[in-house]
Amino acid sequence: MRKILVFIALIAVSVSYAQNIKLEGLVQDKQQQPLEMANVMAVNQTTKAMDAYAITTDKGKFILNLKANTTYVLKLSYLGMQNKEVTISTLAQNMVQNITMESGGIELDGVEIVREMPVSIKGDTIVYNTDSFKTGEERKLEDVFKKLPGFEVTSDGQVQVEGKKVTKLFVDGKPFMEGDTKLGSKNIPSDAVDKVQVLRNFNEVSQMKGLENNNDDIAINIKLKKGKDKFWFGDVSGGLANDKGYIFNPKLFYYSPKTSINSIVNLNNIGEVSLTSADFFRINGGARNTIGRNGTSLSLNRNFFGLSGGDNVAKASDKFGTININHSVSKKWTLSGFAAYSATFNQSITNSERGIFEPNTTNIATLENRKNNTESRNNAFISKFGSKYKANDNFQLDYDAFFRKNDQQDVDNSQTNFTSTSNGNTVTNNNTVIAFQKQAPASFNQSLNMFYTQNPKSTWVLEMQHQYEDEDPFYNPQLSINPYQNASSTNPNDPSAVFVNENALNIQQSRFVKTNKLDAKIDYFYQISNKSILNVTAGNTNAYQSYNSSILQILQDNSVNPVEQATYNNDVRYQFNDAFIGLHYKFIRGKFTFNPGFSLHQYNTSNEQFESPFKLNFTRLLPDMFARWDLKKSENVTYNFNMRNGFNDVNALVEGFIFTNFNSLSRGNAQLENSLITSHRLNYSKYNLYNFTTIFANISYTTTKDPVVNGVSFQSIYSTSDRLNLDAENENLNGNLFYSKSFKKYYKVTAGANAGWNRNFVLNRRVSNGATQEFIQGIENVNHSYNLAFATQFKKYPNLDLGYRVNFSEQASNKFTTQTPTVKLNYYFLNGLNVNWDYAFNRFKNETNGVTNDFKIMTASLNYIKKDAKFEYRIQANNLLNTRSRLNNSFSVNGFNANENVILPRFVTFIVKYNL
Repeated sequence: MRKILVFIALIAVSVSYAQNIKLEGLVQDKQQQPLEMANVMAVNQTTKAMDAYAITTDKGKFILNLKANTTYVLKLSYLGMQNKEVTISTLAQNMVQNITMESGGIELDGVEIVREMPVSIKGDTIVYNTDSFKTGEERKLEDVFKKLPGFEVTSDGQVQVEGKKVTKLFVDGKPFMEGDTKLGSKNIPSDAVDKVQVLRNFNEVSQMKGLENNNDDIAINIKLKKGKDKFWFGDVSGGLANDKGYIFNPKLFYYSPKTSINSIVNLNNIGEVSLTSADFFRINGGARNTIGRNGTSLSLNRNFFGLSGGDNVAKASDKFGTININHSVSKKWTLSGFAAYSATFNQSITNSERGIFEPNTTNIATLENRKNNTESRNNAFISKFGSKYKANDNFQLDYDAFFRKNDQQDVDNSQTNFTSTSNGNTVTNNNTVIAFQKQAPASFNQSLNMFYTQNPKSTWVLEMQHQYEDEDPFYNPQLSINPYQNASSTNPNDPSAVFVNENALNIQQSRFVKTNKLDAKIDYFYQISNKSILNVTAGNTNAYQSYNSSILQILQDNSVNPVEQATYNNDVRYQFNDAFIGLHYKFIRGKFTFNPGFSLHQYNTSNEQFESPFKLNFTRLLPDMFARWDLKKSENVTYNFNMRNGFNDVNALVEGFIFTNFNSLSRGNAQLENSLITSHRLNYSKYNLYNFTTIFANISYTTTKDPVVNGVSFQSIYSTSDRLNLDAENENLNGNLFYSKSFKKYYKVTAGANAGWNRNFVLNRRVSNGATQEFIQGIENVNHSYNLAFATQFKKYPNLDLGYRVNFSEQASNKFTTQTPTVKLNYYFLNGLNVNWDYAFNRFKNETNGVTNDFKIMTASLNYIKKDAKFEYRIQANNLLNTRSRLNNSFSVNGFNANENVILPRFVTFIVKYNL
């Protein structure tokens, strides 16, 4: 039946287009100069409906697909020109109609025509009239985004326009949930949206526009429909599912000229994740952070242990609530507040097989099979206070304070057995492990930004940021069999010489890490002319970290063995300081923009541990370059080059061993030096509103000199590692191409290709007969993937989304292929019924040994809502095929992992929603 409906729809559309003719022409001014991006709209005089529209090219050309033997009024608008109407009557053949517009347009009239156009342009802003693209089945804002030309919504919920990631989301000019596009696209109801405004060359500070290279920054502003901007709107939904499943999801919004309030709550145990742990870290206290662009990279690695989540869980519950308030105290002063709380529980069940290679080969030295049953709880709270004071066009002061607090617990029960072969001897072992982790880290960030335009030529910018973090991870692995019982070892730091020799092993490890980091930078911009700007920078980054760790062994008689050896304890103080000055010169020559420059850094670092301080003091000059070629208004090529110093934080410097897992001990290196990172990036972007085509491509090449690597020593499945700088150079080459085209109003095609090559050097060690051998290996990995999708956008017929993606990868002499075809059906019919059906098939094949794994997932829903009704009813089925597990495979230089994850069962949920 479904195939018949689609077939009939396609025939009906093809017949209708067979009766269409093509009207093309040029739009010019009185001097016969072409008018680029003029709006052309054809209104059917019989139905009074808009049958077609177009945006002119740089040569003023337009094409309209119209009905034959019909009378139309062509409405034209262009900024600075008088609006124009031309009446035409189409024939049975294609037609040509050139139109001349006259200067002296009236702004108010232009606004009225813009309101009716599906797409219009005003300066750097593209306006989409969403009603022109909706087909009736849209429920959330992301459903609308997927229908707009040039828009893409990624699998993780992020929004891209013209191939570029959207940096911030506004609703009626006010940031929505800190500007987070995922929260907005998945929660704002589609029926509240009137227009979507794409703000290209976006900069929140009007004084900085043109001074900084923000040409690729994009924001989105959602214009609400009339009646939605002065009172509460939203919806409240709740439902019950099989196996005691439930969902409760109220969403309330309020917008007025001075105040906006957004509130979202989601309580469920059917696998709907409101925000992942990665989302919580992504949302930060302020969008502006130019201090990190000055040539220094200091990675502050959090000690958060990984928590299970997303699709690879057997059980899940999520309790999420957030509120966001924006209030204009006056025309000059705006306050904002944001708070979110999440309480999640996940149970993950994994069966895995792991192979560890012999050095420089793909021969398996150790084969391990493991069963994991993990229960994870995570309570997370984030909040932010913001103040923006803009006294006038010449002065703005911003302050943001951001607080994050987590409470995490993780209990892992695992059964592991392995077979290890060394020197012709084969050893088989089994172990039962109960591993308990917990921590309650907290962080507080605040920033102060001041912008002062002294005169038309001089602008000053002050940026200050303070970051404080307090982490306390606790780890307690309990092993039924003690793997560290090597009586022949003569190394006093060997675990077998440190831990009491008992059959079982019970370890308790505590760590305390504190970080204080202060950044300050002042910029002076001097506008030499309209096409040249000089920028002088002075700044300083200062960081202080403390790291303390200790290990206890709980013996079988419940007594305590305090591990007091220095190599198993840490008491470290680390200081980092970077004082820098920079000089950049930006100038424009025709269609080219250049911005070369450099920064001069004085670095001072010191860490103290084991009563042996280590210091580094040196100076380095780091050049950078930005260039842009504007071929047309919507077509450009950009090039970025920079060199930066990469530093490690205290976690990589501690020399006392810590447990990173029950079977791995790791230590850092107090004498690590920085790595020098050089990167080149070339981007090409083209967005053609004439034929609604988006092309985006980039290629990047990065080298890392003196990279920091882990030196790993394996003994069966147990390993010890340390860190060191290798006298080598890692290389990474990546590129991607994206193509999207909307045509004949009802169809959209997207295609893409991604390719990557990297060569990274690693250090492996093997212990054999008491001797340690080292192997430095340069490992090459190659990945390339291709995807193609076709979608329809009918208003009266079923809509179909067809997609296919294939990925090829080669790692450690192993080749893999992953194929993923997808099918989506969406049909709105009988003035209220809406069917959604989604099917994805995934086939993973190891081309080296021929092993193939398949994974299928299907979801479906049936919605019913009458026009203008308050209540909506929905039956939805997640994992309709009741697929019980998902297979994941990966390879590295050390070996391979094959994991089978149990996933959530089928949930059939009946949901009632009330629209406010």
